[in-house]
Amino acid sequence: MNQYKKVAFYTLGCKLNFSETSGIAQNFEKGGYAKVDFEERPDVFVINTCSVTDNADKKCRNIVRKAKSINPNAYVAVIGCYAQLKPQEISEINGVNLVLGANEKFNILEHVEKLEQESKDSAVVLGGEIDDVTEFFPSYSIGDRTRTFLKVQDGCDYSCSFCTIPLARGKSRSNTIKETLKTASEVASTQAKEVVLTGVNLGDFGRYNNESFHELVLELDKLEGIERFRISSIEPNLLSNPTIDFIATSKKFVPHFHIPLQSGSPELLRSMKRRYKREIYTSRVEKIKTLMPHCCIGVDVIVGFPGETEEKFIETYDYLNELDVSYFHVFTYSERANTLAPKLEKSVDRKTRDERSKKLRILSAKKKRAFYQENIGKSFPVLFEAENNNDFMFGFTSNYVKVKTKYNEDLVNQVKQVNLKEIDRDGLFLIDFE
Repeated sequence: MNQYKKVAFYTLGCKLNFSETSGIAQNFEKGGYAKVDFEERPDVFVINTCSVTDNADKKCRNIVRKAKSINPNAYVAVIGCYAQLKPQEISEINGVNLVLGANEKFNILEHVEKLEQESKDSAVVLGGEIDDVTEFFPSYSIGDRTRTFLKVQDGCDYSCSFCTIPLARGKSRSNTIKETLKTASEVASTQAKEVVLTGVNLGDFGRYNNESFHELVLELDKLEGIERFRISSIEPNLLSNPTIDFIATSKKFVPHFHIPLQSGSPELLRSMKRRYKREIYTSRVEKIKTLMPHCCIGVDVIVGFPGETEEKFIETYDYLNELDVSYFHVFTYSERANTLAPKLEKSVDRKTRDERSKKLRILSAKKKRAFYQENIGKSFPVLFEAENNNDFMFGFTSNYVKVKTKYNEDLVNQVKQVNLKEIDRDGLFLIDFE
């Protein structure tokens, strides 16, 4: 039996990382470890990193430093996308004992069991070529009894010129629909009322199994024990019209899509090596809003990509301003090693990138406010969460409008039909119960 009994986790990045961290934590608990908070002096710290966020190196160093200050004798393992991309760089961080690449991270418990025999003077680095990563490891988050993030796909076969994700996670892969339904059934046996489907390139599900994301949606809709499904993010070219048609009538899949755009400039879309034209994006939004006028549509957009002149930025701004969408996630472009983008046209200076990001975030706030105002007086089901904030609790409608009401423990993890009454000064909806 290993001498280490307590383990703590820290996760950077996307919902997919949180789902995987949760799955890894479950393995530790099955192995006899107690999952604890950082401050409870764990024997092992596991840091799940991201390569998309800026300053990955700085963030990782800070977390390692914090871990060692809490328990100087603890072992520190670093996993995730950053660990796959720059394992040697991480291994040189003072205090790191173990660095695991994309495949090895799911066997971390086995590696930690051997750590007591390893020297603390240098980090053990275990990883391989990303092209050798072919196995799919399902996972889902636990701990939030209201909502679960279910990983159904991993990796990406696209080669967008700004992105390192294929280098960090490998080729697109997924389980069969049959196996995915087994994992979803495990989620159904928990208290979670809502499942968020996650993946690196979600719409690519089933590609190498002669199956499709649309077929998965049809089967999940039949699953007992889960009240609603939400799609985290899906490429416009992989969001099929049949899927939109089905979700418009589904009682489980909610009217909420998050669809990456990245740029409203056709020329920049080509430079980014995106696999769709702007016209495809427009047609998807128009079809969704025709069938589901109340549907919430989120957008990813990158600002300051090389070659983004003032005219091309305005082209993106005007396109988004006219598009019937609800909010944006604005990403300020930053150079990534081993990507094509930095070798393209003239780069945009940092100050201009920041100014343009601010303009789009202001526009996003206006879009969100307008979307909320469109919903005043309407009735929607709301799933209420457990947080108690100054005697208020919160929840989300099926179409992703955030509401607040006086805290009532009986409402936690319950779905209730409500009327959207008015928007308060915090930008949240006050409600009446039906």
